Amino acid sequence: MNTIWQKYKGPLIAAAVILVALLSSVVIVPESQQAVVLRFGEPVRVINRYRPNVDYGKTGAGLSLRIPFAERVERIDKRLLSVDMQPQQVLSTDQLRLNVDAYARFRIIDPVRMVRTAGTPERVKEQLEPILTSELRQELGKRTFQSLLTAERGRAMANIRDGLDKEAREYGVQVVDVRIKRADLPDGALESAFTRMQAAREQEATTIRAQGQKQAQIIRAEAEAEAAKTYAAAFGKDADFYDFYRAMQSYDYAFTNGEHGTTLVLSPDNSYLKEFRGR
Repeated sequence: MNTIWQKYKGPLIAAAVILVALLSSVVIVPESQQAVVLRFGEPVRVINRYRPNVDYGKTGAGLSLRIPFAERVERIDKRLLSVDMQPQQVLSTDQLRLNVDAYARFRIIDPVRMVRTAGTPERVKEQLEPILTSELRQELGKRTFQSLLTAERGRAMANIRDGLDKEAREYGVQVVDVRIKRADLPDGALESAFTRMQAAREQEATTIRAQGQKQAQIIRAEAEAEAAKTYAAAFGKDADFYDFYRAMQSYDYAFTNGEHGTTLVLSPDNSYLKEFRGR
């Protein structure tokens, strides 16, 4: 063995160097990653670049080659990544301080730009967190606490996402979604907010009732005016019938009104009882 080593020492060393060089030149990139090849620190190409709506197996993942020692590979996740915002206090338009906890989901769509501007996905997260905080403060500062409990919350999240996405494009990143995990009032503020909301609802109910009463009075007055007009027209056509009709109404009220009825003491020739004597 010693003799073989002494005899073939040079070829064996050369073969080992070639084998190491071949192994170090092979790069395996899985489907879940994209790789930026850097030659002396400068990006030269991308392996398995993110492309939307492209099926697995057709994206360029698998084995690839690089120049040993001259090129290095920066691996970047193709999947959705998330950045969490530190809980913040936001002042709403109805002067309520809200404790807000939110997060954003993003994807690296331009790995070369990302490497040049931020370097790594971790640095991207560090850059996006203060931008997310600023966008959230600006958007929620335009809205009331109550609006966050309605469908308007979705529009607010869309506005925050669009604003964050505009800034994130500078880092080769696409912001896919922004969500609020929690939006709570500080301790002791919930009861105060409930009292104000209850007072606002009671005031609104009072206004609605007043408007209803006003409309009812208008309708009643119009109905009474129409009835008086009808009575006047009827009296003009047949005065005797009108007198008879009014007398019957009076009799009905006088003789049936009251819990125990009404007792009247009248002489037979009293004019009030003329309709009982006939014509």
